[in-house]
Amino acid sequence: MKISNLVIETTENKELRETLQYNMDQKTKPLGSLGQMERIAIQLGLIQQSTTVELIKPTMLTVAADHEIIEEGFASAPKEVTWQQVLNFLNGGGAIGAFCTKVGMKLKVADAGVDYDFEPHPDLYRVKVRRGTRNFLHEPAMREEECMQAIENGRTIVRDIAATGCNVIGFGEMGIGNTSPASALLSVFTKTDIASCVGMGAGISDGALSLKCEVLKKAVAFHGISSCPLTNLCRFGGLEIATIAGGMLQAASLRMTILVDGFITSSAFMVAFEVNPLVKEYAIFAHSSMEPGHAKMLEYLGAEPVLNLDLRLGEGSGAALVYPVVEVCVAMLNHMTSFAETKVFNVTDARQSGEQ
Repeated sequence: MKISNLVIETTENKELRETLQYNMDQKTKPLGSLGQMERIAIQLGLIQQSTTVELIKPTMLTVAADHEIIEEGFASAPKEVTWQQVLNFLNGGGAIGAFCTKVGMKLKVADAGVDYDFEPHPDLYRVKVRRGTRNFLHEPAMREEECMQAIENGRTIVRDIAATGCNVIGFGEMGIGNTSPASALLSVFTKTDIASCVGMGAGISDGALSLKCEVLKKAVAFHGISSCPLTNLCRFGGLEIATIAGGMLQAASLRMTILVDGFITSSAFMVAFEVNPLVKEYAIFAHSSMEPGHAKMLEYLGAEPVLNLDLRLGEGSGAALVYPVVEVCVAMLNHMTSFAETKVFNVTDARQSGEQ
C-alpha cells in the first residue's frame, strides 16, 4: 500500500537556522531563558523558511467516526454520543467549540464514518466512507480501499482548508471507542505489550479495563504485525484516524504548521510518521495526555509536548489550548526587542569579548 503523489520537503536549512538562532540570542534576555518557546519559534521559522513568521487563518479539524469494537462490551458510553457530539460541535458547543471561539481558531468537523446521516452544514465535511469501522477482533477494521479513501479524504480536506489561506492547522477527533484502535496501533508500532498501552478512556471500570486489554491482546495476536504501516492501519485503525493521518501528511506537504492533540490524534500522527518521518518537522505536540499510552507515543516519536494539564478529553482541545502559546512564540520572534535596539547591557557579547 502506498500513498500516491505525496512529497514532503525537509524544513532544515543550516544557514537559516543559524540566523534564527542568532536573532533569538540577541533578544533582551539571558541565552535560552525562554526554553521550549525559543525552539518552537525557530521551528516555525524553518517551516516558513523565513526570519519572520505569520500565522494565517488558524483552523481546527475535528474528525469523527464510530467503532464496532465496542460491541465487545467495555465502552463507557453508547455510540450515539458520537453523532450527538458532532452536532454539538457544529453548534459551537463542547470544549472544542468553546476553546476555538476563545483562541480564534475556525472549527471544521468531518464525518469520516459516523453511524448517522448529517444534514449539510457549512462547517461539516461529509466524507463518510462507511458507518463505522468493523470489529477488528474478528476482521480488519477497514478494507484496503476504505482505508485509502479515508486517507485521501483527509488530504482533500486539508487542501481545501489551505486554499482559504490557512497555514496552521490543528487536528482533533470524536468517536466512542477510539482509544481501542489507538492503543492497538501503539502496541503494534512500538512492539509494546498491550497492557501498557491501554487506559481508562472516557472513564471505564477496572473490570471493563481488564476486558479491554484482553480483547485488544487477542486482536493483535489474531492479525499479527505487518511491516507496512498502512496495513496495520487497516487492521486496527479507525476511519477518523486514517483521515487525520492523511490530513497531517498533506499539511506537511503544503508546509503548514500542524498542532497535534492527544492520544488518538497522536496515534494518527504515528501512522503519518511511519509513512514519512519528515512530517515531524512540521508538528507541534500540544500536550501530554493523562491516557497512559500517550507518554509512550511521545517517547517513540521523540516529541516534546508543550503543555501538561492532565487532559484526556480529545476533540482537539489540547491543540486549541496550545495555539495562544504558539502565537506568543511568533510575537517573541518577530517583535521582542534586541540588545542592539535598546540600551540593555548584553551579557553574552561582553563575555564573548572578554574571552577573545
